[in-house]
Amino acid sequence: MIEAIGLTSIPRKEQPPAVDNVSFEAHTGRVTALLGAPGAGKTTALRLMLELQRGRGITYFRGRPLHGIPHPAHEVGALLGDVPGHPARSVRGHLRMLCAASGVPARRADEVLEAVGLVSLRDERLGTLSRGMDRRLGLACALLPDPHTLVLDDPARGLAVGERRWLYDMLREHAAQGGTVLCSTADPKEAARFADHVVTLDGGRVVADQRAADFARTRLRPRVVVRSPHAARLSVLLAQRARSTQRSVEVVREGGNRLCVYGSTCAEVGETAFRNGIVVHQLADELGDMGPGAGAGAETSTAQDPQPSSAAIDAQSRPDPEPGAAAALDSGPEPEAATPALDCGPEPEPSAPAAAAAAVPAPKAVPAASTTLESPQEAPADDTPQAAPSQQPATPRPTTVALPPPVFVRPAPTPLRPVRYEIRRAAGVATGYIVGAFVLAVSALTAVLLARIGHTPQPRLLAAWPVELPLPPAALGAGLLGALAFGDEFRHPALAVDRGTVPRRLGLLTAKLFVASLTALALAVLTVGCTAEVLYLVYGSELVALPADWPALTAGWLALVTGCAWAGVLAAGVFRSTAAGLAAVVAVPLLVVPAVHKMTEGPSARGPVPFAGRLKDGLPPRWPFGGEQHLEALLRLLAQPVGGAMALSVLALLCAYAFTGLRSRVR
Repeated sequence: MIEAIGLTSIPRKEQPPAVDNVSFEAHTGRVTALLGAPGAGKTTALRLMLELQRGRGITYFRGRPLHGIPHPAHEVGALLGDVPGHPARSVRGHLRMLCAASGVPARRADEVLEAVGLVSLRDERLGTLSRGMDRRLGLACALLPDPHTLVLDDPARGLAVGERRWLYDMLREHAAQGGTVLCSTADPKEAARFADHVVTLDGGRVVADQRAADFARTRLRPRVVVRSPHAARLSVLLAQRARSTQRSVEVVREGGNRLCVYGSTCAEVGETAFRNGIVVHQLADELGDMGPGAGAGAETSTAQDPQPSSAAIDAQSRPDPEPGAAAALDSGPEPEAATPALDCGPEPEPSAPAAAAAAVPAPKAVPAASTTLESPQEAPADDTPQAAPSQQPATPRPTTVALPPPVFVRPAPTPLRPVRYEIRRAAGVATGYIVGAFVLAVSALTAVLLARIGHTPQPRLLAAWPVELPLPPAALGAGLLGALAFGDEFRHPALAVDRGTVPRRLGLLTAKLFVASLTALALAVLTVGCTAEVLYLVYGSELVALPADWPALTAGWLALVTGCAWAGVLAAGVFRSTAAGLAAVVAVPLLVVPAVHKMTEGPSARGPVPFAGRLKDGLPPRWPFGGEQHLEALLRLLAQPVGGAMALSVLALLCAYAFTGLRSRVR
């Protein structure tokens, strides 16, 4: 079950809070509707419950707050708005990626696809789904870790009648299996139709907390809707007939040619129009909404009874008879546990309607609420003289009020299987394949043109790296793929829904760097192999001969491409943009290399040999067991301007990423 206690949002400037001391319960085995007009505070209340927004209050999910649950997605499945995802990703690929993020087997994706009826559309792209299919996919994402509780924010908005019926049947099935469902809506008729319990919000406060049957009786009123070009005349005739028959009939004109008739039937209204020759364009029965205060008034009258009978208490506390959910309803909350929770709101003296509405869900709290409604200084019935106020002992009143605990924003979830998640994220869209194919084609064409022009060294020829360009196409492609690793997370947040940021965890960063390194190495090897094959086919074998120092050249080539990929990953993670990640890669040869070259090529204060020259000479002492040649090769690689600048840039971006991660944790 869900217990929301004292939910209060932080007000903006001088405006009242969007949610003020909201407390209610959603029982296991029931579908609870959070009803309210647009702006009543439904979405804010759900965000406070899910710890997506700062405020005050606390919410217990089966007795535990959300921040106290190790893996919240396995306890609460949420759907707030549309499904976030790359529009080019397939439905099945998106769910399999979320399976890796939630730590569940990949076969779970096929199970939920069958449950929501999307098996035939599993290969469709997210960008091509209709509104109804998107809602089904959102429900599949919420059901993926098999949670006990579902929290949905207006899931039926914009759906057709058939899709709405299917959605509510799914929610009822989940509740019948022992789960808890909390669903917000703005339509009172819809709430009375699908919910077992209705909590009404108005102006950020709870004004009614009722069973669906009581809600339908007090909030919805039968009426006859009439549309006629002679609405004014028909209204007068209906009023005259009601007076002649001494019946209570109310006629409300709702603009134009529409009438709403309360206390009559379609037959009577149609007969009156027919006898007087009035044309009728519409005549139908419907349920009229009496406003959010209708349910509050009925509950207030119940709460004002100072000594309610045991039969009334049993009628209020008895759950609705739902087939298949009797066992789950027997384990519902005890009223005593909800009584102290209702007294810890930010207001020390609640008004009568608020206290009455809050006292209804807990029957044993009704006498206490009635006591607060009675004034302690009310005049007695008899004429007994009372002592002067100065002679009465002063009763000290409490000056402090116990406020609900603050609601802190829960950190964004991190993937439980980060490497598997990153592989499926990168391989689930065609962007990486398109970039790789474009890089290979440009590299082969560039190598052929350089060979025809001449004056290009063979290592640069195989890498398709003209002297005039700061970086070869393979390095730029690796940097772009690395930037997309974090750029897509911010554009299509699969992990950080409704948070606006990606979790800065060491495991996620390591997985992205690892997958980016593998992609960059594969791209580097394929580039050299492709250019060598094209040069062999066009010019023969003299241009593809293996150079003498190929180990050092190979190490430098692989290190350059991997460094570009890492720079793209880190820059996109720091600046939250793919373009910023690619700009950081391009800035290395254009800005950082001249600066490093200027610092390392000048003579030092203690000798004429520059720093880069000393690095190229290697280590003066020799190690006793050998192995110094590998370190010397690394130093020679760093001595090159591009290598040193790339290492310096990656180190600076790594420090910036760590700094931003620490700053977000401090907040």
